[in-house]
Amino acid sequence: MGEAPLVPPPAGGRGLGGGPAPTFKRRETDRAKGLRNAAPTPERLLWQQLRNRKLGYKFSRQMPIGPYFADFLCRELNLIIELDGESHDHIVAYDARRDDYCHAQGYQILRFSNADVMENLEGVVTHIHTTLAQAHPRPLPQAGGEQK
Repeated sequence: MGEAPLVPPPAGGRGLGGGPAPTFKRRETDRAKGLRNAAPTPERLLWQQLRNRKLGYKFSRQMPIGPYFADFLCRELNLIIELDGESHDHIVAYDARRDDYCHAQGYQILRFSNADVMENLEGVVTHIHTTLAQAHPRPLPQAGGEQK
């Protein structure tokens, strides 16, 4: 048999067309949207400083990391920023499990209290900016598989 004919890409230019549609795991976008809409004031204030690459990197809000949600996530640097309110004082074990999980996935976590953001937003942003300046993007995979 000869080669299979090329199938033109679908309208919109995505993919090669043909074959079964890829299956995607449904993300918890409804829950993430709800968390964003119900964000407390400190989270909203910090978001104003992180959004639109104001610190040179793209951040997203309320992003799923396995079974957990990160308040702010910079995928490029594998950096999570968490804001903790008074409720976190009562869920120390949960936070520890969550941190362990995120560290095992290769994420660095910066934690600030809501009070830090409300009382010293400039200091929090300076600390984040310093961390970003010292961070290096995760290395890209080598072409052709693993290096030996």
